[in-house]
Amino acid sequence: MKIKGKLSEAELKEKAKNEEIETIIVAFTDHYGRLVGKRFDAEFFVESIQKSGTHACDYLLTTDMEMEPVAGYKFANWELGYGDFHLVPDISTLREISWLDRTALVLCDLESEKTHELISEAPRTILRKQIELASGLGFDCFAASELEYYVFEDSYREAFEQHFHNLKPVGWYLEDYHILQGTRTEKFTAAARRHLKKSGIPVENSKGEWGLGQHELNVCFAEALEMADRHIIYKQCLKEIADSMDMSVTFMAKFAEDQAGSSCHIHMSLWKDGKNAFAGDQQFGPIECSDIFRWFLGGWIAHVADVMPFYAPTVNAYKRYVDGSWAPTRLAWGYDNRTAGFRVVGNGQSLRIECRIPGADCNPYLAFAAALASGLDGLKNKIEPPECFEGDIYAAKHLPRVPYNLGEAIQEFENSEFAKNVFGTSVVEHYSHYFKKELEAYNSAVTDWERKRYFERI
Repeated sequence: MKIKGKLSEAELKEKAKNEEIETIIVAFTDHYGRLVGKRFDAEFFVESIQKSGTHACDYLLTTDMEMEPVAGYKFANWELGYGDFHLVPDISTLREISWLDRTALVLCDLESEKTHELISEAPRTILRKQIELASGLGFDCFAASELEYYVFEDSYREAFEQHFHNLKPVGWYLEDYHILQGTRTEKFTAAARRHLKKSGIPVENSKGEWGLGQHELNVCFAEALEMADRHIIYKQCLKEIADSMDMSVTFMAKFAEDQAGSSCHIHMSLWKDGKNAFAGDQQFGPIECSDIFRWFLGGWIAHVADVMPFYAPTVNAYKRYVDGSWAPTRLAWGYDNRTAGFRVVGNGQSLRIECRIPGADCNPYLAFAAALASGLDGLKNKIEPPECFEGDIYAAKHLPRVPYNLGEAIQEFENSEFAKNVFGTSVVEHYSHYFKKELEAYNSAVTDWERKRYFERI
């Protein structure tokens, strides 16, 4: 079934000829999950770039948030001259972007200019390889990511000039599921739903969340790579719509210490021959399932510490894990239990696992790859999950906890034989360096907390 907003090569050619589309954004994501790339004239793209691709500086997989080249990477550095890599458009991702004037977008895979092989360190490649492994076992992987975010009446420019202080959220009381308060933000949220749908991203619903000005907008589940693509475009859409309205949104995992964190709940299931492979007739706690479900869940839980930075990649992310905050703090699973790190939901063909650990700041390609790799290892080694936990998991202090901070998570990831085996040693080294540099940048910064605490009274 053709999805509204998606474009075929023939449709793009016709729209470019008729000047219905004039600009093509050719992009990929960096470590942070940000879209980076170029804008092309539509006719030039059809004549040249669509088939041959384009290039970009390879420093884009070694830069920091401020776009500064970071020393210490083997992949790209000053000694190697910061050459180019090849951007190969994945035409299956080609779609009109309705919130921008006469514009389409295509996402790219990254290839080496020398070998023309996929670059192993690229986030999309890392997920592709896990999907290929699943396919080799006869499985399709379907996923959905539920993103939460905060909306402010201040523009991004105003927020920057105010040093992100005293921002005015669009809501002034906790509006979880409230229709009245949600109505007040429909100018923004309705525009987001409408433009996502017109841009090849089917929408399910939106709702107010548990923080002041916090919201959630859910799009339809899809095959894992397509879902990760949707996730990236969704964030870009919401940011650019907010920008056009002189508003702002943030996907920080923990915007304020006294407000709820923003999550990225990942739903995942394996399918075989058009049917959910998690469905079965074995009784396991309160559910009926298959061995596939049980072992996938066992592997996913068992390997959280091995891949935690792919779920929580920033210093800020770990400030979300607070007991009683709706964010999970311990490694356990429960059926429809929101205190669990792993909440199992649905039954029969809708049976799936919801991992509540990732924050809204995660890179979906990396988070999905970590989840899938962990689950597949569960199948390979028939890893049994713990028994279903009933009750308040926050109160279960005996259960293993998620890592307390990014430093702890990096150490586990860097030393993990599992991570090296499934992603490759070069990928683990590359991302360990990236996460360490992010932590180093934080540790060297002087914060408002320090000024408030020490300026006068120390």
